[in-house]
Amino acid sequence: MNTIINNESAVSPHMEQWETLNWVKIHKYVKKLRQRIFRAEQLGQHRKLRKLQRLMLRSKANLLLSIRRVTQVNKGKRTAGVDGYKALTSRERIDLYNRIKDYNIRSIRPKPARRTYIPKKNGKLRPLGIPIIKDRIYQNVVKNALEPQWEAKFESTSYGFRPKRSTHDAIANLFTKLSSKSKRTWIFEGDFKGCFDNLNHQHILDKLIRFPAKEAISKWLRAGFIDNETFNETNHGTPQGGIVSPLLANIALHGMEKELGIKYIYNKRDGFILDKNSVAITRYADDFVILCKTEEEAISMYENLKPYLCKRGLVLAEDKTKITNITDGFDFVGFNLKQYGTKDGLKLLIKPSEASIRKVKQTIKETFMELKGRPVRELIYKLNPIIRGTGYYWSSVVSKKIYNKMDHYIWIKTMKHLRSLHPKKSWKWRITRYFKPDHTGVSKDKWILTDPQNERNQLTRMTWIPITRHIIIKFTNSPDNPSLQQYFEKRDEKQFNRFNINSRQKIAKKQKYKCRVCKQSLVGEESLETNHKVPKMLGGKDEYYNFELLHTSCHIQHHQLLEKYGGGKQLNRIREYFRGNNVEPSSKEGIRLIEKVFGKFNYITV
Repeated sequence: MNTIINNESAVSPHMEQWETLNWVKIHKYVKKLRQRIFRAEQLGQHRKLRKLQRLMLRSKANLLLSIRRVTQVNKGKRTAGVDGYKALTSRERIDLYNRIKDYNIRSIRPKPARRTYIPKKNGKLRPLGIPIIKDRIYQNVVKNALEPQWEAKFESTSYGFRPKRSTHDAIANLFTKLSSKSKRTWIFEGDFKGCFDNLNHQHILDKLIRFPAKEAISKWLRAGFIDNETFNETNHGTPQGGIVSPLLANIALHGMEKELGIKYIYNKRDGFILDKNSVAITRYADDFVILCKTEEEAISMYENLKPYLCKRGLVLAEDKTKITNITDGFDFVGFNLKQYGTKDGLKLLIKPSEASIRKVKQTIKETFMELKGRPVRELIYKLNPIIRGTGYYWSSVVSKKIYNKMDHYIWIKTMKHLRSLHPKKSWKWRITRYFKPDHTGVSKDKWILTDPQNERNQLTRMTWIPITRHIIIKFTNSPDNPSLQQYFEKRDEKQFNRFNINSRQKIAKKQKYKCRVCKQSLVGEESLETNHKVPKMLGGKDEYYNFELLHTSCHIQHHQLLEKYGGGKQLNRIREYFRGNNVEPSSKEGIRLIEKVFGKFNYITV
């Protein structure tokens, strides 16, 4: 593996073990190369940019990281393409790497995507194109070469499918532009009709001029799809489901600010700010809003956008495109923005949209139906992630009243569940058995649904989640910018603390908000799991000081190694040391010893 990292031009050896790869060095190498690509684009060093992109496309570290992302991290890792192939075990990933390690990105032959459908908010079906595993891996390889170049070019008002940017950034951007002092009170709500399915291929390829993997992207765009065992050509659009598709869509949609003549001015105090005479725009993927000063100006956007739409092969969706005044309010990415009249004048309030609230209620209702007649502990186990996830997602806007309503809705459902669970028991018996005070003592509420077999296992209330204002990402800041490392580390810390319960915050702070296995930030698309620093096989206890947070894939790797080397000489020596010196495994001395030994083999090489 060191041959791969230190000399990317060398032929990589045949690899036999997946879990002992040095992911810290692999991540570091790819990250540094991405930063060099970003910097070359920033400085206009186009020749150097192409060389670095070719280096990234040939990189074995990039290939390994792409295999890991596609087969371990991404949500679709268990979904196969038309060939039915999946790589879910370490052995399958090793075999896959050894088969494709000598690939040439220019000579790949992609297979058609497998067409599947998922429901949309409006009741219709959204088509997804699922490429085969190998094509997804190659797409991630290409994405790592192409994305940092465009991160140096993308507009500051684009927030969808970009690293370290979210719907909350888009909403925070609108909050600053629609404050009570703003003169932009008319909203052009835009939505492209079938954006991903109708994008002009030639427009995308024209923007990728001189990109070394342009031919591969062209092949993916025209690979077609198989629906109901029938092959269909794709002469336009990017398949939803492909790893590189969101990036290609952002590249295609780039340029709206220039088309509408939006200008920025610079001052020393605030940096770049919007020119007061310009319209304002915020875009999240294919949803966008344009903020105008007058209704006439908003109406003129239909005409002003025609050249932009024509180049990209798009049209506006008539049912979703409309003009509204801010006092009437509008919905955007799951939130409602509206100026309300108060005794002090107009005030902008942002709340969860009615559609979002209905969707969450439906999810809760389905959970109760699914668990009808099941023990309360299963209900608590299923509901808590829904309550916390929803509550934290809404926690940056005006949500306290909605939290109360959601808690009341869950209370009603809970009482019905208990009545069906114990139809012959009295209400007094049910209340005595299932409702206890908060075991942490933080809340004064004495009526919390509690698992009778474990009183520490209680149902979370949404009203316990604090409202915390989201801090918007600054202008065009990107994690690929090497000079902004400290900025994003501090931002990740704030993001983590906003979206996680206190116990997790304490654990993460001790780790400096990084995973001990891969040394990457705990804030990202991959889920986290709690791990015992001192394994239970060595006497580790379920105590706070013995916990750490790991990415799911890192946690799996950790236990694979424990299983593999659990009976080895190193762990036997640790057991003997503990016994001979009367050291408690979960003590600070025991934990230090375990970490020292693990540092030598668990995450580097054996």
